[in-house]
Amino acid sequence: MDQQAGIHIRLADAGDDDFILGLVDRFVDFELPRWRRRGETAEGIRRDIARHLREQPAGSHLFVAEDDDGELVGFLHLQLMTDFFTGAQNCHVSDLVTAPGHDGKGVGSALLAYSERFAREHHCRHVTLAVFEGNARARSLYERKGYGVELLRMVKPVK
Repeated sequence: MDQQAGIHIRLADAGDDDFILGLVDRFVDFELPRWRRRGETAEGIRRDIARHLREQPAGSHLFVAEDDDGELVGFLHLQLMTDFFTGAQNCHVSDLVTAPGHDGKGVGSALLAYSERFAREHHCRHVTLAVFEGNARARSLYERKGYGVELLRMVKPVK
């Protein structure tokens, strides 16, 4: 278990599945691109997280954050990935979310700091993540913590 500012981070276990999956709607609780449907997007995220919880594939690491009272306050999913350009190992923040009512309390910052420690311990060159353009709150946090845009994924719906 890791600790920062009253936030304790530990590996998720089977007893955490309902909490984790219950947070999925938070991943789409902002303005999505016009071609994305909220329900469909949330269901895709739910399927992916459920698969990782069920199968626990190599390189996939799921964590939960608790406060000092033992209340679950956040979720983090890290994946070890090979960098396309260099072949070096990177740590990818696949999912990061705080529980309702815990925004602005340092949970996201603690999870990001944990991601960076995990990356150092696993000899990763970079920590990467993806965020929807409309998720202003998350983007602001990531920018404050030193993350910058590397690639822009552009999409055009086919009709």
